[in-house]
Amino acid sequence: MKIKCIELKKISIPLKKTFKTALRTVDSADDIIIMVKTDDGKVGYGEAPPTAVITGDTSGSIIGAIKENIEKAIVGEEIENLERIMYKLDKTVVRNTSAKAAVDMAVYDLFGKLYKAPIYKLLGGYRDKIETDMTISVNEPKEMMEDALNFINQGFTALKMKIGTDSKQDIERVKAVRRAVGKDIKIRLDANQGWQPKEAVKIIRKIEDLGLDIELIEQPVKAWDIDGLKMVTDNVQTPIMADESIFTSYDAFKILSMRAADLINIKLMKCGGIHNALKIVAIAETCGVECMVGSMIESKLSVTAAAHLACAKKNIVRFDLDTALLLAQDPVIGGIKNEAPALIIPDTPGLGVERIDGLMDL
Repeated sequence: MKIKCIELKKISIPLKKTFKTALRTVDSADDIIIMVKTDDGKVGYGEAPPTAVITGDTSGSIIGAIKENIEKAIVGEEIENLERIMYKLDKTVVRNTSAKAAVDMAVYDLFGKLYKAPIYKLLGGYRDKIETDMTISVNEPKEMMEDALNFINQGFTALKMKIGTDSKQDIERVKAVRRAVGKDIKIRLDANQGWQPKEAVKIIRKIEDLGLDIELIEQPVKAWDIDGLKMVTDNVQTPIMADESIFTSYDAFKILSMRAADLINIKLMKCGGIHNALKIVAIAETCGVECMVGSMIESKLSVTAAAHLACAKKNIVRFDLDTALLLAQDPVIGGIKNEAPALIIPDTPGLGVERIDGLMDL
């Protein structure tokens, strides 16, 4: 089974509700879909969302990286030579992690089809079902409280609140949601780099003093400010999770060797795909640090790839894979089965994706 070519399409899926964070506001998933085709007629599917404010990747850069660099490097390669393909993929272009992630998941899809096994089983097979949290966009406290209650009524037991736009408002937001949902619901906070280090310590200590029982706080400071991240981690009781600060396995090694964070959030679009994500998981497990797997604004296609990774490894214990549930439509036929909050992996080869409706030419 040799790689013959890579075909690119685009897709646009409206969100049920505008998604807001400290970094951006989004109304639809406008992603690049790729199909890696082989000489025997097989197709591997991949996806890349242009998330310029986080990864630096735009639609143009994703298309250019794949067509001008990546495709030329891997055409003709045998799918069974996975390590060789991934080595070439990493070396074709610097950064461009979303483009690499899309090709990576498509190749893994074909690898699973070659050996007639689901990806999660080939990677470790620890479980075949996980439970995702649900994300609440940053809004006024009353609206966030209403969103929280709506999600709890749907069966979710863990919520991830987006904050980081205004320190006083952030505390009021958390207070409103905690009062509304009660003490048995897990609440995770994501500041999306919205605070300065001393400000973060002050806010987190206030939240702790109020007894709001927050499970973790994600990326409180700027992605580049590792010293600031460590300062926050060292001066609060609530576990701190690194997200935008970790793209590569080296980033993970540096942050964990400095004890700059207590937890890690892995996203395929940041690290360049499943192959590199496995390296980060291994480093974290060696250091005794637990991982979460998350996603950008993506369709069920790439969320399925992330879910396969999450199900494969024991040290991935938290799951923020709700983005397909935020979409008004589901054009992906096959893949994970959504039984909110449960995500169930199908026992089908590769990613289990059969086709994607609504694809458009570039």
